[in-house]
Amino acid sequence: MWQFFHKLGSPKWFYGIAARLMPWLLVFGLLCLGAGLVWGLAFAPKDYLQGNSYRIIFIHVPSAFLAQSAYMMMASAAVVTLVWRMKLADVFVKAAAPVGLMLTFISLFTGAVWGKPTWGTWWIWDARLTSMLILLFLYGGVIALDRAINDEKSAARAVAILVLVGVVNIPIIKYSVDWWNTLHQPATFKLTEKPSMPAEMWVPLLLSVIGLYLLFGWLACLRMQTEILIREQRTRWVQDLFHVNGGAR
Repeated sequence: MWQFFHKLGSPKWFYGIAARLMPWLLVFGLLCLGAGLVWGLAFAPKDYLQGNSYRIIFIHVPSAFLAQSAYMMMASAAVVTLVWRMKLADVFVKAAAPVGLMLTFISLFTGAVWGKPTWGTWWIWDARLTSMLILLFLYGGVIALDRAINDEKSAARAVAILVLVGVVNIPIIKYSVDWWNTLHQPATFKLTEKPSMPAEMWVPLLLSVIGLYLLFGWLACLRMQTEILIREQRTRWVQDLFHVNGGAR
């Protein structure tokens, strides 16, 4: 276990293992997400209260799940950055932040589209919505702070601290519907409890969640590979890699 952990500190080793994993993540991610969306949007039964408008959950719920999970992954990487000063942890934070920003935006946008027919308004300062908006700002702040500091090590430390400060918002998002009287409904899908919806609804939703997580893994690896090549461009192994690829072309 510790040997694997130490290997993760090697940009060259990670670049190689990511290259082998990425095709699988992409293929299975597209299959799962595609199957979940087609099943949910076209073949799942109508909701007895919301009719067809509920179908946006097959986009909204996976993006909301992953927006929060991605931030927790970044927080874990931030701890590794500050404690063990592992370069790849900082690389992951930098790679994941724009993806998390996009997912949070999709979650807010689809929530607004869902809220219009359900609540009669596009937006309300509900506890869940407001805390998700704060998450969007946190992602944006991480990206802006990283770009504002030129020194790589200083930027890594500053970003890690900001990520850890912002992690307090995650339990607020999760438990806001329990702590306060809000318009937002309780969690539609809980992995630790029996689903409250029929299998014709929760199975495609689960496929969409799994597919989006796999695609996140693929995109994070792709962005990390790009960042590694930029940071390690003067090393022998990267130069050899460019020479091999150049010769293949």
